[in-house]
Amino acid sequence: QVQLVESGGGLVQAGGSLRLSCAASGRTFSRYAMGWFRRAPGKEREFVAAIARIGSITDYADSVKGRFTISRDNAKNTLYLQMNSLKPEDTAVYYCAATDVGSLTLARTRPHSYDYWGQGTQVTVSS
Repeated sequence: QVQLVESGGGLVQAGGSLRLSCAASGRTFSRYAMGWFRRAPGKEREFVAAIARIGSITDYADSVKGRFTISRDNAKNTLYLQMNSLKPEDTAVYYCAATDVGSLTLARTRPHSYDYWGQGTQVTVSS
């Protein structure tokens, strides 16, 4: 198993930036494909970004393309989400997730594909 702990959320004005981190412990971090999801009040959980075991393969929701960047540091067992040009509609609880996959190049975008989840970190963007 792997345990995931998110950090870095907070309150920011529209147009600002935040960097979320997800620290992993337990099994070898590099064996997991990783993802970020979010849930806004009254809405379903939605995909934000995903990264394969090799960090050069990524995928993004259309709503965040060009503004958010997902990355990973396998040596530090940490996943990141750099969020720039934040909008009020980005307000949500953000969750990191991990899935144990054999493929080095698979980036998963569906929540049910993930086995492990963090507790979430709140991001609030004021207008």
